[in-house]
Amino acid sequence: MTKFFDKFSHIKQIRSNFLEQSECNPLGMKIEEIYSPTQARILGKDCIMVGTNNYLGLTMNEDAINASCAATQNAGTGTTGSRVANGSYKGHQALEKQIADYYEKDHCILFTTGYQANVGFISAIAGRDDYILIDADSHASIYDGCKLGDATIIRFKHNDPENLDKKLARLPADANRLVIVEGVYSMLGDLAPIKEFVAVTKKHGAAIMVDEAHSMGIFGENGRGVCEQEGVEDDVDFIIGTFSKSVGTIGGYCVSNHAGLQDLRYAARAYVFTASLPPAIVAAASENLSTIQNTPSLRKALWHNTDRIYYGLQDMGFEIGPDKTPVIGVKMPDIEGGVRAWQILFEQGIYVNMALPPATPAGVCLLRCSICAAHTDAQIDCILVAFQTVYDALYGAQEEEEEASVKKAASA
Repeated sequence: MTKFFDKFSHIKQIRSNFLEQSECNPLGMKIEEIYSPTQARILGKDCIMVGTNNYLGLTMNEDAINASCAATQNAGTGTTGSRVANGSYKGHQALEKQIADYYEKDHCILFTTGYQANVGFISAIAGRDDYILIDADSHASIYDGCKLGDATIIRFKHNDPENLDKKLARLPADANRLVIVEGVYSMLGDLAPIKEFVAVTKKHGAAIMVDEAHSMGIFGENGRGVCEQEGVEDDVDFIIGTFSKSVGTIGGYCVSNHAGLQDLRYAARAYVFTASLPPAIVAAASENLSTIQNTPSLRKALWHNTDRIYYGLQDMGFEIGPDKTPVIGVKMPDIEGGVRAWQILFEQGIYVNMALPPATPAGVCLLRCSICAAHTDAQIDCILVAFQTVYDALYGAQEEEEEASVKKAASA
């Protein structure tokens, strides 16, 4: 029986390597106490949090906390079943209408997590004779949704509309074809060329789905994401979103003007066979969504903080993602250097995510930062000072050698 676990030996080896190089496991930290959206106690150390996806700092929104407590008092701690079996609470339907109105779409369907939104929608929407074309750097939930469905799956090069054009041109024009991209990619924070992807998709008469998990609440005049910012919302067939980033809780959704979206309530297994969101989560999500709509100053604060950290790391000499977004992937020279850098940051009270292959593109090791609107200027100063220490530790000696070599050559 134990041979079932043999296939995980490489994972065990990676973890062992971490523990040999670091006093603690970067992939298994215990957060002991939460002080605020940007501060916590981890392994007895007070830390500035720079790896939470809490982009707008709404996890501690007092209105959302109060609404969540009231909903629990009124309706209990959970629904104990799916909406198909146990029925919908009025909060579910009200939140779906609120999200649909927010996006100015006709239809919305809620899922219990963002992961299930992708898995449920993708696995159900396309059948045996259909085609799904996905960006090579798509999130695991997109890949998993593809695996669970019967459609033919085709990958195209990351952020490459021309490659997508070639792939679509080879497919039968009378077949159902769905293109899937993300607004912001979660590791390097790079933006999809949405306008170009939409143009190519529509040229071939295909449909397009955009996952706005890391762009909702951040981009666009109303915070609806990259599609809004680029002015292509009306041309995008389906938008997937999550509550676990900017909205500060958990859950997922799909919005669309296609009336057929409602049929997924009886076809998407991740909807039919999963307990629906508990009242507390629905109430918190509703309050935080209202806050996103009515408080544009949060986005302004987030972009101020993003500017400081993105350009600060760039000026130090770090190789970071190509686009300035609140997701900042800092490339490390190798896994050993990444572990060392992570340890230096943690020792200085800075917590970031360590990201490793296969979760990362091109097999790189990243220190992944997610910036928060609630970060203070003083906290950002501390973050930048700590990263300067990392840069000096990783690259300082190499730069000194190169400088000495140049001076020696000049004097010869």
